[in-house]
Amino acid sequence: MTGFLLIDKPHGPTSHDIVDAVRRALGVKRVGHAGTLDPPATGLLVVAVGPATRLLRYVQPLPKTYEVTCALGVTTTTLDATGDVVEHRPVGVTPGEVRAAAASFVGEIEQVPPAVSAVKVAGERAYKRARRGEDVAIEPRKVTVHSFDILRTSSDAFDARIVCSSGTYVRSLVADLGARLGCGAHVVTLRRTAVGHLSVADAVEPERVAVGDVAPVEEVLEHMPRLEVDDATAKRLRDGQRVPTEAGAGEYVVVGPAGAVGVFVSCEGALRAETVLGN
Repeated sequence: MTGFLLIDKPHGPTSHDIVDAVRRALGVKRVGHAGTLDPPATGLLVVAVGPATRLLRYVQPLPKTYEVTCALGVTTTTLDATGDVVEHRPVGVTPGEVRAAAASFVGEIEQVPPAVSAVKVAGERAYKRARRGEDVAIEPRKVTVHSFDILRTSSDAFDARIVCSSGTYVRSLVADLGARLGCGAHVVTLRRTAVGHLSVADAVEPERVAVGDVAPVEEVLEHMPRLEVDDATAKRLRDGQRVPTEAGAGEYVVVGPAGAVGVFVSCEGALRAETVLGN
């Protein structure tokens, strides 16, 4: 069994919990996921099954789409509703000011991940240090916010849809927006609705996972260029042979009559294996 599952993660379990649930449901040991969702977050988690786990690196960089509800005037230790309240501040901002602040974050920005996060600091997860009461200094990183659309505002809250690069922390983005407004803000609810072209509308609940839900590799990797080959060529590629090609330089998902063969690079008139799925 090899392919991908689109899982609609509920509130509560970790992403690793979802992987364990898939292992039990399908009776497969080799399972992994792309793009961790924190326990309070819900929505699309892309899970790979079998040899497809070697292809997660082609899914991980895809942009992520989130729908988020945020509270204004309150900051917390975790930058979301699970943390302790740090400060209350008066909120005196207009809807136009909220939209303008959100727009100012669109583009490439430097962002500091939350102290309560899975980022490693000196070889240890930041959240473990934070839970021991240690000061956690995390280096800023460059991320890209493709869009930050305010969908609704009220006197002390707003809803937004955010499209951002892999590695972006929405909690930090919202906290930075609150700081720019001068009143503070934190995430109340967070839902991932898409990973690239993959939509949570096509996802299955983890407790309902079945073998028939495993999507072929070529469907999930449709954002990559594709090369169709016959069965004989597919066998040669699986056997590690270099096969002549007229395809332009770059990475391709190679698909034979029985499905995806793997990801190959076209270079100097031949296909060279990057990741082969086997028979």
